[in-house]
Amino acid sequence: MTDTMTAMGRAARAAAQELATADGATKTLALNAAADAIWDTRAAILSANAKDMDYGRDTGLSPAMMDRLMLDDGRIQAMADGLRAVASQDDPVGAVITAWDRPNGLHIERVRTPIGVIGVIYESRPNVTADAGALCLKSGNAVILRGGSEGFNSSTAIHAALVTGLRAAGLPDAAIQLVPTRDRAEVTAMLHAVDHIDVIVPRGGKGLVGLVQREARVPVFAHLEGICHVYVDGAADLDKSRAVVLNAKTRRTGICGSAECLLIDRAFWNRHGSVLIRDLLAAGVEVRADGDARIDGTVAATEADFGHEFLDMIIAVRIVDGVDAAIAHIRRYGSNHTEAILTEDDATADRFFRQLDSAILLRNASTQFADGGEFGMGAEIGIATGKLHARGPVGAEQLTSFKYLVTGDGTIRP
Repeated sequence: MTDTMTAMGRAARAAAQELATADGATKTLALNAAADAIWDTRAAILSANAKDMDYGRDTGLSPAMMDRLMLDDGRIQAMADGLRAVASQDDPVGAVITAWDRPNGLHIERVRTPIGVIGVIYESRPNVTADAGALCLKSGNAVILRGGSEGFNSSTAIHAALVTGLRAAGLPDAAIQLVPTRDRAEVTAMLHAVDHIDVIVPRGGKGLVGLVQREARVPVFAHLEGICHVYVDGAADLDKSRAVVLNAKTRRTGICGSAECLLIDRAFWNRHGSVLIRDLLAAGVEVRADGDARIDGTVAATEADFGHEFLDMIIAVRIVDGVDAAIAHIRRYGSNHTEAILTEDDATADRFFRQLDSAILLRNASTQFADGGEFGMGAEIGIATGKLHARGPVGAEQLTSFKYLVTGDGTIRP
């Protein structure tokens, strides 16, 4: 443990005890004030982001990563709107999940309670500073944020606005802390801070998440990769398919919900030909096609292209014989993140949903909807693909645990 992390951990633990009993109105006030502060200080945030963009260019960040890093008025407005959306949600802390009475006279309630202290380690996207801070505060948790080196200045400016919100509501500054250095030693310190941090949430590429999962002594909510598939069934509608496939790949290529593999049913191919591939090529996507999917303008796919997260204007394409072949492909190459089926056949859609176990499954909708904000959570702290505790978009509710409240009336056990 470094001295910095020890001090931050102790302060976070103390803040967490105060937040656990903060009422919903106080947290709502803090979040709305933070939203106002983010918009009011947008000039300073954009100035800080310009420094980060220069840093990113100097260090050779890819175009997709540069897009993740970049802020403008629209993205700052989206951050503020996200904070307000989280603020408007019901307070999850203290909510009764279920209740029952026992024959012995005991009344038992299972209620939501904060986890305690959350550590969030992330790359590039400075908006995660706002999203993670807001969700942890809403769920009554203190948070220690460690943003990527490339977004250091932007995250610092956004964090300052979050602290303004905390102060407006009379909550401790240590409720939302940002590691004040680019020193990677602090990442290791967070991963080992078992006395101060209850769970780590990594948000970034395979390298970061893999590092966290290998080295963390603190429990982790994570997904390793977003290898998202779109399967176009033989009974798919052509117009819907063209719109969804193009959106799933090209809307934003650098997010974990971007489609990385297109599976086309042979029946669809026989009916409509290569129209989906030609749409992708026309949009500037590099199509790495396998077998019969090879047409002029495509690149021959290799085995390594399937099961690969490109995070770029690249997609792997394969023709499959029916839904079961698509399911088998996804089971082999997928990462249990997000898969979409395009079909008008209810039975086929039902089979796809039942046979696959990814965190998010969609029908006739773009994989780009794999996002907590689009799920109505206001924001997300990440997409969890594990099966314990949290799965899919991790919002405020998923950042709670629970406890049992048991009431008797002089009740004794015979």
